[in-house]
Amino acid sequence: MKEAETLEKKRKRAAAVVEALEKKYPDALCSLTYQKPHELMIAARLSAQCTDARVNLVTPVLFEKYRTIDDFAEAELSDIEEIVKPCGLYKTKAKSIIDMCREVRDRFGGELPHTLDELTTLPGIGRKTANLLMGDIYGKPAIVADTHCIRISGRLGFATSKDPARTERELKEIIAPEKSSDFCHRLVLFGRETCKARAPRCNECELREYCPFEKD
Repeated sequence: MKEAETLEKKRKRAAAVVEALEKKYPDALCSLTYQKPHELMIAARLSAQCTDARVNLVTPVLFEKYRTIDDFAEAELSDIEEIVKPCGLYKTKAKSIIDMCREVRDRFGGELPHTLDELTTLPGIGRKTANLLMGDIYGKPAIVADTHCIRISGRLGFATSKDPARTERELKEIIAPEKSSDFCHRLVLFGRETCKARAPRCNECELREYCPFEKD
């Protein structure tokens, strides 16, 4: 029976994976296009069950018409629905966009909250989006447990569950805090290019020597 990997060894392997991804993707940028903090919050809400590419086609029109938190808070629901319709689930998303902006305006003085606990009190904001905002807006340690992160972390043996909250906890144990947010951005790029869901390109993978996953 193969000896179980110790936490120390897993951390060393994780550090090697982080370094390899840094070399492959020097610029760890969010796939969602935004200029202001609230724009990332809204774009992230629209990305639920929708591709980032499609969201990035919709948000320029949305952000040109509604430029501030106040603009969104006072927007007509039907108009937001019409603009975000291509992103799917548009009725729910449009309502939560207006509601979250009202909450930011009324409870937080128009500035996005600085803590995970506060961010997750906003309508439509779960831990994944809250972590994204913590990392990209405030530069704090954050694990964004999206589908790419969960899939690749599982294949690498860094996570033992497909549950986002558990994956987040397990990665926090082995990924250096200051590397965590950028690591997750790089996993998205790596997941789209190499470690794909249905046809992972294992033979040309830069992480092959660190990865126990074997394609059937």
